[in-house]
Amino acid sequence: MENSSWTSVSHFVLLGISTHPDEQIPLFLIFLVMYLINISGNFFIIVLIISSPHLHTPMYIFLSNLALADICFTSTTVPKMLQNIFSSTKTISYMGCLAQTYFFISFAAMENFLLAVMAYDRYVAVCHPLRYPTILTGTLCVQMVALCHVLSHLHALLHTCLMGRLIFCADNRIAHFFCDLYPLMKISCTSTQLNTLMIHTEGVIIIDGALIFIIASYAFIISAVLQVPSANGKWKSFSTCSSHLTVVAIFYGTLTWVYFRPLSSYSVAKGRIVTVMYTVVTPMLNPFIYSLQNGDIKEAFRKWMRRL
Repeated sequence: MENSSWTSVSHFVLLGISTHPDEQIPLFLIFLVMYLINISGNFFIIVLIISSPHLHTPMYIFLSNLALADICFTSTTVPKMLQNIFSSTKTISYMGCLAQTYFFISFAAMENFLLAVMAYDRYVAVCHPLRYPTILTGTLCVQMVALCHVLSHLHALLHTCLMGRLIFCADNRIAHFFCDLYPLMKISCTSTQLNTLMIHTEGVIIIDGALIFIIASYAFIISAVLQVPSANGKWKSFSTCSSHLTVVAIFYGTLTWVYFRPLSSYSVAKGRIVTVMYTVVTPMLNPFIYSLQNGDIKEAFRKWMRRL
């Protein structure tokens, strides 16, 4: 009797972003630079928050966790891609592929939940400023971050287990630079209906649920800001949210385009390009988006530079 929990392939071949030999070195240099900027920028944000006592507030606790999630998120895919650019085999083991899928999904979901938590933080700060310290206590912040981790790993475990049920027969070439859900489902020789169903139900609940929560939080924020009499006061309130809104727009825009569409309409070439946006470019830009528009971060940076 055939056991559907086993696969007939022991490894996959990651075809990468481009197969043209003359593009390999430029691609390697571009992604290496972006990866190093991502790691150094997000690591610096974490160090700056830890070393600056006035940044030990809920907003920056969440931001430091987002920076850590960005580092792990990109590190799940980019190092293997850089290795494969100059590799003659470009392979990844079957278990390694499932592990990469698991951690990629978990850190993507972690960003999703953290962005929702950060929206709640902005809602309390703008709509209930006097009660902010009593609502967002240290204990609640730890509990919220812990819940983000638990939900993220459960979400990743579900989709990785469903991927482990699929059988891959003759074709083990993945038209991508990492083990993503749709490219893997494209080469499976068994039905992917359950996988697609869970992406479009549980996945929608997870992603759209957080996005709806963010939109609702900002609806209350906008309502509160419009009641501020002075134009300067309105601008100050909106400016505290601009960084977060920028990151939300980029992250959910690209994520929705890639995953929440029929598998038959998935374009490998366009999928790779858009995936690069939220797996490499967005984590690299996040430290700059938050630091360039944040007075507290800039002031902490100036104090840190004076101590050197």
